[in-house]
Amino acid sequence: MRILVLGAGALGGYFGGRLVEAGAAEVAFLVRPARQAALGRNGLVIDSPFGAWRGPVAALTADQVAPGWDVVLLSCKAYDLADAIAAIRPAVDARTAILPVLNGLAHVDRLAAAFGSDRVLGGLAKIQATLGPDGTVRQLNDWRWITFGERDGGLSDRTRAIEAAFAPARGVVAQAVPDIMARMWEKLVHLGTSAIGTVLMRANVGEVVRAGGSAFLHRLLDRNAAIAAAQGFPMRDAFMAEYRALFADPASAYGTSMLRDIEAGGRTEADHILGYLLDAARRAGVEDEAHEAALLHARAYEQRRAAGRLPGR
Repeated sequence: MRILVLGAGALGGYFGGRLVEAGAAEVAFLVRPARQAALGRNGLVIDSPFGAWRGPVAALTADQVAPGWDVVLLSCKAYDLADAIAAIRPAVDARTAILPVLNGLAHVDRLAAAFGSDRVLGGLAKIQATLGPDGTVRQLNDWRWITFGERDGGLSDRTRAIEAAFAPARGVVAQAVPDIMARMWEKLVHLGTSAIGTVLMRANVGEVVRAGGSAFLHRLLDRNAAIAAAQGFPMRDAFMAEYRALFADPASAYGTSMLRDIEAGGRTEADHILGYLLDAARRAGVEDEAHEAALLHARAYEQRRAAGRLPGR
């Protein structure tokens, strides 16, 4: 199997790097010239609780891409989606499946419009990782899941083949599932809850809980579950129990990538996640004041960032 990974950052670098390490697929990374040069000098470096790895990888720039890939693993940030679509277009032919692991759901329709609905799988990643200033991909905890499937349900030869390619990779649990859209809604429910809470409070989940915010997080969880149910995807009892426990844990260090982006002075996926949920809440008639406040908070931060008015910068 030939797999092209868009980006060699936190997600793409981790999952793609583990595939290279396992040697079960032919893997290349589609990156910008500066990242290509760094990978050429230093290789790809992973720092992980499941074992460190460093090795050479194939890295291509946009002008070097040609067709012939079985899978394109799309791991960009949502705000880079338009550029990502343009970058991978030369790689996509009749054999290619596009596997996006972006947060949220808003990207799915855009990819289907660009490449055809049958080309686009559903996918999600549950991992906390970051790309360090030195180019090292650092996994922050033991989350290591990548899940994917056909958006119309069922299993297929291509999703089983992707699962098989990941099977020997250490530090990865890859699963082809028959209900990927329900799984993606589950992720959006818990991610939306934690993003609203951590962005508004500028603190991780444990800090919010220790400040007395567990009931607030639980209300957000219930509202986001109601949004999903209105879309035809009710949350499982086991899922709700798991995340009620997480959002009541004073020791939790869970912080969303959106919070880390704000703390680092970077761009955010606010419209892709918070904006999507706010629109869905209003369509479903779900109370949306916290959703609106979190989106306004993130957008106001973006305005300050664009004006160069962030503290210490």
